[in-house]
Amino acid sequence: MAMPILQLKNVWKTFSLGKVKLDVLKGVSLDIYSGDFMSIMGPSGSGKSTCMYIIGFLDVPTKGAVFLQQKNVSEFSQDKLAHIRGRKIGFVFQQFNLLPHLTALENVMLPMIFQKVVEKERETRAKQILASLDLDKRAHHKPGELSGGEQQRVAIARSLANDPDIILADEPTGNLDTTTGKAIMHILKQLHQDKKKTIIVVTHDSIIADYSKRIIRIKDGQFI
Repeated sequence: MAMPILQLKNVWKTFSLGKVKLDVLKGVSLDIYSGDFMSIMGPSGSGKSTCMYIIGFLDVPTKGAVFLQQKNVSEFSQDKLAHIRGRKIGFVFQQFNLLPHLTALENVMLPMIFQKVVEKERETRAKQILASLDLDKRAHHKPGELSGGEQQRVAIARSLANDPDIILADEPTGNLDTTTGKAIMHILKQLHQDKKKTIIVVTHDSIIADYSKRIIRIKDGQFI
């Protein structure tokens, strides 16, 4: 039987608001397998974004553990977690999070700098990824010169820069119209089918969640 690529085991996340303790995640457990296409779906305040931060190693549990390929990453240093994020996970955010003073090409090249990829290879790889998303003619445009859909495609291209195993998309269509949103979800679906990427989408939208093969619903910090 295949082993999960990533596991959450009895994960709690508690925030302190002055003297008040707020449990945002309450003992959640989840197995994610290589090649999954999964949506974590819930309303605002359900804990889905906190769950995404834990899955993406952007935050650590208050209690419980997170395992990546059977290794307990909850005990890793921040530097080691950053290194794993750079190699293993590509992020796509609702707000695009592109650097406005860089071109599309430079934005896609940026993650490779932190993995010490030489400049010529960075440029070659970034051009190939942009071309695969029909953005080759927009490579030298800055984000302010691109449409919302084009910016999100650049963000997806950037997430692929280091050929990660997992693509983690947080409300990837939240700032897009319906037609453009469908196009973005089609790209994620193709990455799953053609590139065998593990795709995890965090969303409140049932239409977006329906693109995935597996839907995990979260409410009040617990999977239901």
